[in-house]
Amino acid sequence: MALVSSGKSVALREIVLRAKPAHMLEISPKGTVPVLQLVDGTVIDESLDVMLWALGQNDPDSWLTPQHGSLADMKALIALMDGAFKHHLDRYKYATRYEGADPDSHYTSAIDELKHLDERLKEHRYLFGERPSLADQALFPFVRQFANADNERFEDAAPEKVKTWLGERITCTEFQQAFGTKWKPWAETGEALLFPTIA
Repeated sequence: MALVSSGKSVALREIVLRAKPAHMLEISPKGTVPVLQLVDGTVIDESLDVMLWALGQNDPDSWLTPQHGSLADMKALIALMDGAFKHHLDRYKYATRYEGADPDSHYTSAIDELKHLDERLKEHRYLFGERPSLADQALFPFVRQFANADNERFEDAAPEKVKTWLGERITCTEFQQAFGTKWKPWAETGEALLFPTIA
């Protein structure tokens, strides 16, 4: 989504995680996505860092400069949610991967962590003002993943402001452009695919 907003095109290589290309593992041995390799060989393999790189090239929607607070404030909120909320999300959604995980307990704790977002959304339409910022774009995929695990349960338990915010984010132009297409897995002999497409 940050690439879409920035207009900075990259060569897209869609992969199947159970068949990771050797080149991907060569440049990023941890084997997670996304992975971005720059022309100078620099490798960026954290989602937030990819966002910051793209927006550092061009930030026409001012995602890095919120109406209220600072970039540091946004990073702090992202880190907070990437900690406790993500911890409970993983142990709720993938309980069988974690010994002794009680999915219902982790669900309740994850809902409780949403208070950090709800408190902000009671003051403004978005997390740091009346327009979307980096924090909105970085955090809503976590909340979407949580909601999609059991939409009915989420609708019953999640704070109203968070539900409204999530609904607005998944209908935004950047989300539709970034996730509205199912890409074919990359083949070494295939043509280069630019994303986002240059008009």
